[in-house]
Amino acid sequence: MIDTFKSYPGLNFQEDWKVVTMLIGMNDICDYCKNKTLFSPENFIHYMTEALDMMMSEIPRTIVNVVQILQMKPLREVQKPSLGCQLQKRFCSCLVQPEDDSSELKELVEINYEFQRRLEKILDSNRYFKKDFAVILQPYLEEAEPPRLPDGTIDLSFFTADCFHFTVKGHEELAKGLWNNMFQPVGKKDKIKTFSDPVKLICPPKEHPYIYTKPRADSSAAVLTHFNALTLMSLLFVFNVQ
Repeated sequence: MIDTFKSYPGLNFQEDWKVVTMLIGMNDICDYCKNKTLFSPENFIHYMTEALDMMMSEIPRTIVNVVQILQMKPLREVQKPSLGCQLQKRFCSCLVQPEDDSSELKELVEINYEFQRRLEKILDSNRYFKKDFAVILQPYLEEAEPPRLPDGTIDLSFFTADCFHFTVKGHEELAKGLWNNMFQPVGKKDKIKTFSDPVKLICPPKEHPYIYTKPRADSSAAVLTHFNALTLMSLLFVFNVQ
């Protein structure tokens, strides 16, 4: 990703502002029961810290959105008569296979919460916050329940054949949730309760058309005020790094 930024046509690496969004950790939880040391919350935070440290030292003028991990237990209900859905029992066996009241499932749910808590703790500090770089935790998925049909069953149109990843329809809702969080101050960011209700996009107010990071010690205004909504919209259409 860093190499791509440095060589991307039309991008001034030193002067242009950049946005990076990270949503990661669910596969670690999927594999937790297979190796509790390798896929522990401690290891997850260790590698997240390494990645963020590298970005902070090598990419100037950057805002990093870290999307909070969702609660994965409801994904057990996502079932389709497809080969991909059957394969989910193998690549995410720690989540899918335990019985509802089993100690294994209860442990995995607690590990899921621990991933969330550890991520919130490290990003609540000022470690990743300076004049030209900031990492912001976007919590909109923290409590999200999966989409359901009127009869209470899972709306499978939001999920691909593997019963784990989102379709375009699901990604549209994720994108709207992220957009809203970026223009809400810390402590006042919306959390999606259920994907059954479409996320309503907000428009940044004229008095603060910028991405919120953290307030200055002497002000309630965000420090990084160079990056407004119009700039972000242009960049999102032009540049998408995976």
